[in-house]
Amino acid sequence: MNSPWQTKWPERLSYGLSDAADNLVFQMMTTYLLFFYTDVYGLTASAAAILFIVARLADVVESLIIGLMIDRTHSKWGKSRPFFLWYALPHVLFAILTFVTPPFSGTGKLIWAYVTYLGLGFFYTAVNLPITSILPTMTQNESELTLLGVIRQFGGSSVQIIVAVFTLPLVAFFGHGNQQRGFLLTIVLFGLISLALIWNTFFHVRERFTNPEAAHQSWRAVGTMLRKNQPWLVISVVILLYWLTTAIKNQTTIYYFKYIQHSEGLVPWANSFTFAALIGVLLIIHSTHIWGKKRTMLTGITVAAVGQGILTIGVLLNQLVVLFAGILINAVGNGIIIGLVSIMIADTIRYGMAMGIQAEGILASTDDFGVNVGLGLGGLVTAGLFHVSGYVANHPQNAATQHMITLNYAWIPLVLYVVMFGILLLYNERQLEATVSDK
Repeated sequence: MNSPWQTKWPERLSYGLSDAADNLVFQMMTTYLLFFYTDVYGLTASAAAILFIVARLADVVESLIIGLMIDRTHSKWGKSRPFFLWYALPHVLFAILTFVTPPFSGTGKLIWAYVTYLGLGFFYTAVNLPITSILPTMTQNESELTLLGVIRQFGGSSVQIIVAVFTLPLVAFFGHGNQQRGFLLTIVLFGLISLALIWNTFFHVRERFTNPEAAHQSWRAVGTMLRKNQPWLVISVVILLYWLTTAIKNQTTIYYFKYIQHSEGLVPWANSFTFAALIGVLLIIHSTHIWGKKRTMLTGITVAAVGQGILTIGVLLNQLVVLFAGILINAVGNGIIIGLVSIMIADTIRYGMAMGIQAEGILASTDDFGVNVGLGLGGLVTAGLFHVSGYVANHPQNAATQHMITLNYAWIPLVLYVVMFGILLLYNERQLEATVSDK
């Protein structure tokens, strides 16, 4: 496609900062919320496991609802863009409330956790899903779409690293030994920055390419398009597996270093090696030009699996140098994978438009759907296995629990990368490109 580039750098950077904004809250949820609930807030591992799966089941429905809301939105700002304005503030408020520890009884605290976490899930979806759905409406230039996707993921990955590395030091700084206060003030800081960045996205991005005739089709027509959109079905499963892998490993990191290595202070050091994800993100522009998106993502999965294998060897040998090397290599592969997700989803949206259906909301919802289901299952697996093995917060763990921690941190993610690779082989990139280019 040889259409001229429509966006300029202020808009590109504002688009990229939207994912940075969401990740300030999202990474707190995926990396530290389970630990906060069990070791700071006071929930049992079993109660946390049930909460996570209920929240994720709700989020599955919410992803579809938000997607349909986008597809049915008529406003002077477009279909996706107004969601940044409308839902940024409630998203940040619920993020802060989720990390409040109220002076309630055990039952009262559990109810508070359900209300705040479920609310956060809904409003997070409302500000995150439009980042994906708006992309194919910003430009019709394929190279520009790739650039925007890379900028987005570079912003998101940068903040992931910041949150992973600096959260615990900030908790210690703000809390002065009181982790309840420390976590709350940390999320207040992250939340205010997130609010400013989301609103900045609203003011600077634009929806340029919408086909009124294709934008509001019947349910039956949309359903038919979804069934025929094979690339969308495949990438949806890949996204789910990626976030399942990420959730299981990230949530277990702090437990591994606290209870296996007996050094919680190593967590920021271990997480600092994930900076290598930025290398993977930057490799996308050149590698997709040479190999195409499918082969590039397959390469990313392979690199991530190799890194996870090295991490596993480091765990077995109890060698931190080997383990950290595995984290670094794994992060490069993960950067390639996640950097391509929004770009390939945008391709499936364009594929749907080539079939006469512009349903960017429902097609983009697969990203949040995969995130929510993956995180839910990941939280359930992690907390459930801990509960079965007899996990007791803030106490030395028995041999069964130590084995479960190692299983979650090393072995399960390694297996999931192999499954992810096999699923992506089914992605029909040639059919997608041929159909889109014909239109």
